[in-house]
Amino acid sequence: MNIMDFNVKKLAADAGTFLSRAVQFTEEKLGQAEKTELDAHLENLLSKAECTKIWTEKIMKQTEVLLQPNPNARIEEFVYEKLDRKAPSRINNPELLGQYMIDAGTEFGPGTAYGNALIKCGETQKRIGTADRELIQTSALNFLTPLRNFIEGDYKTIAKERKLLQNKRLDLDAAKTRLKKAKAAETKSSQLNSARPEGDNIMIWAEEVTKSEQELRITQSEFDRQAEITRLLLEGISSTHAHHLRCLNDFVEAQMTYYAQCYQYMLDLQKQLGSFPSNYLSNNNQTSGTPVPYALSNAIGPSAQASTGSLVITCPSNLNDLKESSNNRKARVLYDYDAANSTELSLLADEVITVFSVVGMDSDWLMGERGNQKGKVPITYLELLN
Repeated sequence: MNIMDFNVKKLAADAGTFLSRAVQFTEEKLGQAEKTELDAHLENLLSKAECTKIWTEKIMKQTEVLLQPNPNARIEEFVYEKLDRKAPSRINNPELLGQYMIDAGTEFGPGTAYGNALIKCGETQKRIGTADRELIQTSALNFLTPLRNFIEGDYKTIAKERKLLQNKRLDLDAAKTRLKKAKAAETKSSQLNSARPEGDNIMIWAEEVTKSEQELRITQSEFDRQAEITRLLLEGISSTHAHHLRCLNDFVEAQMTYYAQCYQYMLDLQKQLGSFPSNYLSNNNQTSGTPVPYALSNAIGPSAQASTGSLVITCPSNLNDLKESSNNRKARVLYDYDAANSTELSLLADEVITVFSVVGMDSDWLMGERGNQKGKVPITYLELLN
């Protein structure tokens, strides 16, 4: 019975406190009550914490989108994370593409140029997929997890203490309002009962003033204590920024590693594909007169730069000789080329044009003529004829 009485009294006290705060908050919004302002330093700390929280959430969410573009996969990973279970391993897009290429190349025949190229491309795509998986894992561990820990841990504690500070402020301002009203009532009662200084009303209001002053001292002390606790927590935001900076450096380093791996994989693949034109010719029983572009021949090496029939594979020495002279030469176009501006000449594959050098022109270009049309053409799209 005593426990029930205690619970009822506590419930009534809590309800009275809640009602008092609600009244104070409403009167402040209506401009009918004064509000205790926080000091400027604390306000700045609160603003910094809120700003940190907002931008951390945005950066975290967009990083998740960057690492996992598939929204369904992100939702699935989120559900498994909340269930504290490991998400099932799934093949990523580069790995899937690589597997398709390998399967296609195997069916077309590894001995054919196209089949061999598909297999090599597929193997490279699977390596890129593995690198992508490593990037996601490293970034999640070293970057996303610390950001999420701040949002779900430190900032929740800050928000909780900030809410307590708001309640203590409302209690303080409500106590100030009650004291102000009690003093006003005491003064008014004193004036009305000046003929009876020992009147009951004066004694009642005097007691109310004393009680309100005591309540104000208590609420002021609790407010000051909560403000100090909140301030100490908020000053930790600077340490949070320093920690997130280290995490950001880890994320950048992970990206650098990933892109360097991808670049090296593609560079190796390009070198492997450099030998395919000759394989393609032998596999398809065609003549060796098909031109090889300068960029590809340069990657293949001197062994692949051979003359066939009436065609000479373009090499640096040929081009240098042409550039050092003012003679016109005939050249076959290797690929279609769309002019980027009016100073360039559009080209069609297999057509023959006249080319010559111009003093001061970029080393990667020659001047080309087709009838009365003239313009710059890229060297790598040409094959000089004897």
